[in-house]
Amino acid sequence: MDTDISVDEFVADARVWLDENAERRTDRGSDFVWGEGEFDVAVFHNMNYEEEQAYIGGISDWLKKKAERGYHAITRPPAVGGLGLSRAHQRAYGRLEREYVSPGRHELIGVTAGLIASTVEAMGSEGLKDRFLADLLRTDILACQLFSEPGAGSDLAGLACRAERDGDEWVINGQKVWSSGAQFSQWGELIVRTDPDVAKHKGLTAFMMPMDIPGVEVRPIHQMSGGSSFCEVFFTDARVPDDLRIGDVGAGWMVAMTTLGFERDHSETGSDGSSSGGNWTKLLATAQYADVLDDPVIRDLMTRQYISGRVESLTNRRAADLAKSGTPGPEGSLGKLLWTEGMRTMTETVAAILGPKLLADTGEWGTFEWGEHVLGAPGYRIAGGSDEVQRNIIGERVLGLPREPRADTGAWKDIPR
Repeated sequence: MDTDISVDEFVADARVWLDENAERRTDRGSDFVWGEGEFDVAVFHNMNYEEEQAYIGGISDWLKKKAERGYHAITRPPAVGGLGLSRAHQRAYGRLEREYVSPGRHELIGVTAGLIASTVEAMGSEGLKDRFLADLLRTDILACQLFSEPGAGSDLAGLACRAERDGDEWVINGQKVWSSGAQFSQWGELIVRTDPDVAKHKGLTAFMMPMDIPGVEVRPIHQMSGGSSFCEVFFTDARVPDDLRIGDVGAGWMVAMTTLGFERDHSETGSDGSSSGGNWTKLLATAQYADVLDDPVIRDLMTRQYISGRVESLTNRRAADLAKSGTPGPEGSLGKLLWTEGMRTMTETVAAILGPKLLADTGEWGTFEWGEHVLGAPGYRIAGGSDEVQRNIIGERVLGLPREPRADTGAWKDIPR
């Protein structure tokens, strides 16, 4: 495709392709019609293994279809299957595609094509880029994050999973937890400790980790919201070659922060509520169905929720403009914090709207389903860095406030645990 194509010309061309390959939404501008189909406001999927595998496969198939035209990687270079166009073209396509029925969203797809592909592109060797980037963007392979541990969640730099060098290989031992989609992944982005004798941030190294080799065991975790999207992953003398290393030895913290920067960047999330956990349209429709919009307390809560969503959307657009280098900065933490706070206030608002119907299944469409939002929303106050971590990042890196006193300096091996 001509890289000089205007946004309007690009959209017109894409509309023709979408008309041939997808179904237009009949409601044009809304994700649903009240009382019809499935009412989904879940933050995390509530599916068994086979259902979730099929769901992921459907999304992946759609990405592969888009890849035939480069619509899966609009801003990426043609060498990896992209179109080499601007973020304005990408945003315009995103708005256009929302006019058509989509196969949905899944965190593993976002992690694969959004986070890990972007990290390999930013930090990987030329060999890693050639080997993985195009396949990750197309989701020909799926990859999970292998970051958090039972003793290192918000304090990711304190992780204890070890890698010891043995010639041209590294021997991995330890445990990871909360790895979304690990049971469906062929690869993972692994952060491990390779030097316990230096400060905790400096002794980490990153790898592309094959998930099907001896010594890797994946155990799904049953969540209170019903599904098993998260997993524990155990490594016992698992061997990974050095040519799968991302970045330099000891540069794992920088690799992890690059990935988390992309994770906290919600600049491509539309204000129509295309992200998980419900949206303004469904909240408003629920209030209309419950006939509570004349209640001044409900009206106040709804107004606050709408304003919060608009502020989040505008903040994300600003963060996108600041991230023209391709790597989101600390401003992404503000967007992530606004997003999780918006889910918390949505829980408060829908509880006021529905009252006991939120807890008791009366069989009424679009009511009891909100319980999955309530059970799942708190998880994202931890995922991708807790709210407290986001506030520290904003305070220190955006506002220039002094760092908090630390008691964990010095060599990692000497830090009490």
